[in-house]
This record gives sequence, C-alpha cells and structure tokens, in this order.
Amino acid sequence: ENVFNIIGAFDIPRYIYNSERKKFLPLSMTNCPVPNLFGTARDKAELFRERYSILQQRTHRHELFTPSAVVAHPDDSRSKFQLKTIETLLGNTAKVGEVIVLGMITQLKEGKYFLEDPTGVVQLDLSKAISFFCERFHSGLYTESCFVLAEGWYEDEVFHVNAFGFPPTEPSATTRAFYGNVNFFGGPSSASVKASAKLKQLEDENEDAMFVFLSDVWLDQAEVLEKLHTMFSGYSSAPPTCFFFCGNFSSAPYGKNQIQSLKGSLKALADIICEYPSIHKSSRFVFVPGPEDPGPGSVLPRPPLAENITEEFRQLVPFSVFTTNPCRIQYCTQEIIIFREDLVNKMCRNCVRFPSSSMDIPNHFVKTILSQGHLTPLPLYVSPVYWAYDYSLRVYPVPDMLVVADKYDPFTVTNTDCLCINPGSFPRSGFSFKVFYPSNKTVED
Repeated sequence: ENVFNIIGAFDIPRYIYNSERKKFLPLSMTNCPVPNLFGTARDKAELFRERYSILQQRTHRHELFTPSAVVAHPDDSRSKFQLKTIETLLGNTAKVGEVIVLGMITQLKEGKYFLEDPTGVVQLDLSKAISFFCERFHSGLYTESCFVLAEGWYEDEVFHVNAFGFPPTEPSATTRAFYGNVNFFGGPSSASVKASAKLKQLEDENEDAMFVFLSDVWLDQAEVLEKLHTMFSGYSSAPPTCFFFCGNFSSAPYGKNQIQSLKGSLKALADIICEYPSIHKSSRFVFVPGPEDPGPGSVLPRPPLAENITEEFRQLVPFSVFTTNPCRIQYCTQEIIIFREDLVNKMCRNCVRFPSSSMDIPNHFVKTILSQGHLTPLPLYVSPVYWAYDYSLRVYPVPDMLVVADKYDPFTVTNTDCLCINPGSFPRSGFSFKVFYPSNKTVED
C-alpha cells in the first residue's frame, strides 16, 4: 500500500452528485464529457450547479434542516428550518413570511445584489441583513459568488434579508458515513485510505515523520538561500519526511530573463541540498508554483513549472517533485490539500459585508473556505478557473489538513476537524515556516 502520494490537480478523480440516487457517481458512469481545458458553455453552467448541489445535499442532512419525525414532540419541530427554492418565492403574489433560501450572491446589475439558484433569481434587499446571532452561523467573509443561507421575507419581487449565514460544515467522518469508502481524494488506492488499518498503524508508529512548509521561497535572494542553509543544517541530524516549497520562486515579477535566472536559482538550491547528504538521501522535495512563476497566466488549477526549467534540479535531487497548484498529498491515512494563492486579500476586497472584527480574519477565512467546500469562492473575473476542472478546487469531503500559502500573516486554525495553516511569506514574515507532525497532528512554528 502506498504510504506517500502526491496527487496533481489534473489527476484528481471526478465525481458528480446524482440527486435522484443521492450518490456521487464517477465520471465514467455519467453522460458528462471528459474535462477539457477549453471549456464549453455547458461547463461554465455546470460549475456553479455542482457547487450548489454539493452544498444543498450537505445542508439537507444537517440536524437543523432534517424534517422531524411525525411523532416528534411539537417543541422539537419548531427549531427545525425548511429550505425553500427561489422558484417557490417567485410563484407567490402574496407576502411570504420567514423563509430560508440557499443561493449564490451575485451582482447582476451594478450595485444591486441578487440571489441565484438553479430554479431562478431574485433581487435582494440587504438593508436589514446582519449575521445570524445563533452560535453556529455568524462568522465568515461573505463575497460575491459565495453560497449563503438567507433568512427573510419575500414581497413584490424582492427578497428582504434579515440574516445571512453560511451552509453548515460537515466533518469528513460524517460525509464518509453517508458515502462509504469512495476515494474522493485521488491517488492509487481504490477505496478511501481512511479505511486502512495497516496505514493507520504505520502512521502511529512513525513518530519521527515531519513535513516542513515554506512559502514565497525567493531563490534569487542571497539572504533567503542563507536562511535555507541554516534550516538544512538544523535538520541534517533528523531529516524531515518532506519539504514543501511554495512559490513565487523569484522576488521579481515575470520578465524576459526570469526563466534563465530561475534555472540558475534552482541549481544554487540543489547545490545547497547536496551539501547535506542525510537530507539529500532521505527527504523529499515538493515544489508548488506561485501566481507569478513562469506559466500560463493566473487561471487555476496551475500546471507545474516547465520541465526544461527544472531538468537540471531533478537530476541533482532525484527525490524532487514539481507539482500543480493546488495539489493534494496523501500520507498514510491523512489527506492534505496545498494551495498557493494570495486569497485572504482577494476575499477581503470582494466582501459584500466586511466582518466587524478584523482581528479575527484567519477564523473568518477558514470558516468561509470549509463552508463553501471550495478553495476560491469568488467571482470568475476575480479568480479565474478552468471551467471543466473546477472540481479540482473542491474541499469536500473536508481534508485532515489544508495549507493555504498566502502572503498574509502566518496562522494556524482548526475548524470541523480540519487543521488549516498558512506558513506566511518566508522572506516577509521574518523567515517563518511551519512544521507538521502527522503522528499526533500538531503544528509548530
């Protein structure tokens, strides 16, 4: 059984939710075409419909939305909510009292917000909108193109929102209880690695395993290389299982000399690694490209650095992998998603309503990503995605660990049994990085 696997974004299995069978079906069992980088109009429509259907089935299962049993105590049924579609609102001429609708916030006309779902679209009046006071739903970054539970009343073709909340998150154990051992994550295993007792035992026994995460490794700066020297010498006595280097790999933005200088910088890094034979022999190196590294623009998922740039490095350091952004790592029974994008900044800039406590941005941010079940819950003009490959950005079922490498200050947040970390920008945050110990799921700065 494979202990350590790196899964590129284009190798992730594609599952489509079938609402009639209430199951996720692999692509081969549906009549959907094989994904293509040059997407069709259908791909763009399906992208949002699939995001919706995943959140809808998850919300329907939540205890607040499950219909109560016929013989239930009358007081119990009062605390339950019923999800309505936009179609049911539009079909009414009279005022419709307290309803909850799951839909996507869009701005179809400048300055006017609308709520959209597969059945229709309705204009929103947000003047009274506040976040739910209820403990479960209050925090988060409400951006355009994110899905919300809107509570309010409908009158004269306008939905007056009293409160906003995110669809409730669901721990991966709960998801698996419904869908069995389907391997949503990817990798060579036919079933989910969570079910393997052998891998679990290996994971617990190997207490020395550790992963080191660094972001913005500017290889063209002498000071960065010097600090890497210091780091490697510190780890030479006990080499980590794997080093994860996230881009950007040069401090200057993309220019005509960047490819040549990046080749030289990687050669310099390889020479440093070769100076520490213990690390060279037993550690792996994984490189995730950043938004300003050479490659095809800013559309996600992003392919690995080109082979002609990395060829020399791979010859000198054979245990190295240049992978996509985002990518997935399966270590024993643990699932890790790594994503390099300056996302906190983008999401704060595109908020419909900025949270009142800006101190707590990391918690708001993590809550948003896990509630949306997607890495970039933003409009496509802000964060473009290959339409047919949108599924590779899903965060559902919730992984054990999510690494969002961002230039924002480093943070470690746990939400829904998922450990979310940001190693911070290596040169900008005083050369900070994060170390993860899989055997006891702890993180150190």
